[in-house]
Amino acid sequence: MNNIEYERLTKLKAYEKKLVENGIRYIGGIDEVGRGPLAGPVVACCIIMPYESYIEGVNDSKKLTARKRETLFELILNECISYGIGIVDEKVIDSVNILNATRFSMKKAVQNLKVCPEHLLIDAERLDSLDIPQTSIIKGDCLSYNIACASIVAKVIRDRIMTGYSNIYKHYGFEKNKGYGTREHIEAIKYYGLCDIHRLSFCKKFVGELNE
Repeated sequence: MNNIEYERLTKLKAYEKKLVENGIRYIGGIDEVGRGPLAGPVVACCIIMPYESYIEGVNDSKKLTARKRETLFELILNECISYGIGIVDEKVIDSVNILNATRFSMKKAVQNLKVCPEHLLIDAERLDSLDIPQTSIIKGDCLSYNIACASIVAKVIRDRIMTGYSNIYKHYGFEKNKGYGTREHIEAIKYYGLCDIHRLSFCKKFVGELNE
């Protein structure tokens, strides 16, 4: 690892550093993937990384290629102290809205940890239903090492889920668009209609057009 990358990762661990200096070791970074798609679940990850961890290339998952995310995914899971995943499907999203579904997925991710975190660093959210000290960080996946690791794990898992769905619902290109509203995906909805994993609350416009 060169000095520039080491310095970047050190800067990315500023929030973690302050907590460790106050005697906190088990820091859970939380991020989610899948707020915006027209189909599929929202997936959250809560991960506790050792403070000594310096995995080269860790960054906001949106800034990484799919291949790089897959490589980092394995390295992160091999180094982490514990991680938990929370998955909330499209039926729940339609029932409680995407904001509440996102928070529910994050809470489930924390509950699925095997090690209890002493503090949570959360990307742009608060989980008031959890009695754990926490810090909400706007654009946290760019500002916290643990949140960045969580963003990578959540992204890889959701992408794999959507690729699996593409084998069941073959017309929508889920292996490419991962459920997001690309032009090809929208054209497929207009031609074939909605499938079981589409979020009805996100697709009302298309339902109206299909019924015209």
